[in-house]
Amino acid sequence: MSAPGEEQAVTSGFIRSYVITNGRDLPAADGLSLVTLVTIAPDRVPPARLSPELSRVWELCSGGYLSVAEVAARLELPVGVVRLLLTDLTDQGHLLRRAAPPPAQLVDRKILKEVLHGLQRRFG
Repeated sequence: MSAPGEEQAVTSGFIRSYVITNGRDLPAADGLSLVTLVTIAPDRVPPARLSPELSRVWELCSGGYLSVAEVAARLELPVGVVRLLLTDLTDQGHLLRRAAPPPAQLVDRKILKEVLHGLQRRFG
């Protein structure tokens, strides 16, 4: 505890979101949903002047595809801020995005029964 008039030392790494985003509006979630997979393009090298947050995104995404939600969780940043950082890297041509696979379609029950009976005849 500090004495009256004495400044307390800042020990937290907490930085306000608007500092990271430079006060810009957060992008819509249309292009980068929570399950969109992102990675750094293989032929890219990091620019000379990256912010600490973009450097961390670069390190994380250089190892392969991660979802937007994973990047946000590992960086411990709000998803909107991470979307903005990822959008910046995309606009600069450093980031590759892959949409999530479509949900599975229902298979005809008759086909499933025929496969089950075929497996039972062969192995059962």
